[in-house]
Amino acid sequence: MGIYVTQLFNGLSVSSILLLIALGLAITFGLMNVINMAHGELIMIGAYATYVTQNIFRSAFPDTAFGWYFVVSIPISFMMAFLFGLLLETTLIRRLYGRPLDSLLATWGVGLVLQQLARSIFGAANVGVTSPAWLDGGMKVMEGVVLPYKRLFIIALVVLCLTAMFFYIYRSHAGRNMRAVMQNRDMAACLGISTRRVDAMTFAIGSGIAGVAGCALTLIGPIGPSLGTYYIVDAFMVVVLGGVGKLIGTLFGALGIGMTNIMFEYWTTASIGKVLVFVCIVVFLQWRPKGFVALRSRSLD
Repeated sequence: MGIYVTQLFNGLSVSSILLLIALGLAITFGLMNVINMAHGELIMIGAYATYVTQNIFRSAFPDTAFGWYFVVSIPISFMMAFLFGLLLETTLIRRLYGRPLDSLLATWGVGLVLQQLARSIFGAANVGVTSPAWLDGGMKVMEGVVLPYKRLFIIALVVLCLTAMFFYIYRSHAGRNMRAVMQNRDMAACLGISTRRVDAMTFAIGSGIAGVAGCALTLIGPIGPSLGTYYIVDAFMVVVLGGVGKLIGTLFGALGIGMTNIMFEYWTTASIGKVLVFVCIVVFLQWRPKGFVALRSRSLD
């Protein structure tokens, strides 16, 4: 029983990390239909923002409040990635709507520039972020099963971000405007909605969530300039598998990939398990090309 509980928690933990990484991409790619290959570098920006915040707290509050730097770094990571995403949308992405291949190449180039910029500022070697003391250790649920506090914190952070995005998209005036623009841009413009403002805010919010994902990844291991490249493929797989345009589909996609990945790795090896996950995704998309949840509207039909 202990082995099953541990594997189930590991699958849920991997799924939560994938969901947090793919949540911002579900907005920029799923709702805006922009292939943002620099999404991984936005994750890197959030991770380095956490690293800088840690160093500031270490020099300013070496003993008293250092443990709370991580709580402060979450909104800082969001704002840093948010501002860069806003700058990227207003200067580049805005001119590439409706041109997916051009946006793919342009954002890929932006990602390379950001990686080199990070190497110039922080160095090519990976750097470590010290987790706060209150996240050390774990919670013992039964004999031989200890759930790490770091993973539990990431799961709680994912639930908080998912809940906040749900209320923003489906319960707020700005979210209704966003859904209206993404489903029928011309009609939304005729009703007086500023489509350019909605585009900029939507892309910036998706970028900000990527920054929060980078902040969470600092709890798992060291960070470096190529941090985002390790997760960008999995993030796109989650969005495509879940279905374009629906948060619930992204949730299902992350759970499906995370759970099957852990299951296959337990039965085989890590490399073979990854291959089997790819095979399962290909077979599933042959059966349901639009993913778990398909967005239906007149404009898309």
